[in-house]
This record gives sequence, C-alpha cells and structure tokens, in this order.
Amino acid sequence: MQTLGHLRRSLLALGVLAIAFVVLSAGVSAGQLKGVDHQVASTMTEIWRPQLKLPMQAIALLGGVEVTTLVALGLFIYIRRQGFRSEAWALLAYPLAQLIELVYKRLVFQPGPPPSIQHGDAPSLTWLLGGSVISNSFPSGHMLRTVLVYGLLAFVVVRMSERPAVRRWAVPAAVVLCVAMAFDRVYLNVHWESDVLGGALLGALALAGAIIWLDRPRGVVA
Repeated sequence: MQTLGHLRRSLLALGVLAIAFVVLSAGVSAGQLKGVDHQVASTMTEIWRPQLKLPMQAIALLGGVEVTTLVALGLFIYIRRQGFRSEAWALLAYPLAQLIELVYKRLVFQPGPPPSIQHGDAPSLTWLLGGSVISNSFPSGHMLRTVLVYGLLAFVVVRMSERPAVRRWAVPAAVVLCVAMAFDRVYLNVHWESDVLGGALLGALALAGAIIWLDRPRGVVA
C-alpha cells in the first residue's frame, strides 16, 4: 500500500506519461516520425525470415483482444474473490484505454504500413467486428493491451502470490513479453515503430492509473 508521498510521486509519473503520449501523438500527426518509421520497416523487411511467421503470429495472439480480455476478466474476478472488491475496479482501465485507442485512431492520421510489406497478423475477432474499417494505425492496440494487462498481472502476482519464485519472475516475464510484442509488431510490418511506442505509452499510462487505484492508501477512497 502506498503512503501519501508515494501516491503523489505516482500521480506525477502518471502526468509525465500522459504528456509524453500527447507529445508523441502530436509528432506523429505532424509526420515528424515518418523517416524513422520507414527506416525501421525497411530494416525489418531485410531481416525477414518466412519460417518465423507462425511464431510471430503466436506472440501476436497474446496481445489480441480475445486473450487479453480473458486475462483482464480473470484478474477482476480473482481480486474480488480475495476480498478487494473496490480495488477490482482498477480493471476498468482496460476498456477505457481501448476507448482512448479508438479515439486516437480516428483523430491521428497515420495509415499503417502498405499491404505489400506486411507479413500477415494473427487472426482476431476484431476483423469480424469491423476493426479493419479504421485505416489509421496509431497507437498499436496489441502493444497497449500487452503493457496494461500483463503489467497489471505481474503487479498482482508480486503483491499476492505466496510463492517467492513466482513473485521474483513475474515482472521480468512481463517485461520480456512486452519487448517481444514490440518487436513482433514491427517485424511483421503490421505497425510503424511510432505506433508501437504510442501503444506502449498509452498502456503504461493506463497501467499506472490502475496501480494507483489498486495500491492507494485505504483512507483516500473508502
């Protein structure tokens, strides 16, 4: 549980992440990152190996709406069953962050990489729900969900698991998965590098907000 001083520092970090995301969004909208994006995409095309397509798509599934929704729902139920009913509402960060993602996909003009250089993403129910109608690709939803959901899972494991080994490896495992997802998005050329960075920042912002709610001093909100 946080002290009030720790809470203030957490709120400051939340503000810094929010500013960083807004600044990045403005830069993407102004086209200031196109050069770097295209350079990274060109590099990924050069090192592409067809035999890695299925493993990369498998990684992508972990950040898809289906898997992350199940993990988020499982966390919500688990936290409530442990007696932390109000804290479980921290999982509202999941739908709220995805709503912000959709808003930015409407507002920020950044079409995704051309189909000619894409290597095929993992299948998703969002295709059936009209997700492909939104042509803009900033920020990356896969990256957003990975940082938020698996970061929150690691936090809950560290705080509530009775097994020291599990607690010790929870955060490193989440970090490795986030790094793998970031590489996956650009290696498959389904997102620009700036999309991935934007998704990571938005996910970190939502994660910070959820952790502040989970770890707040009990006297702040009844």
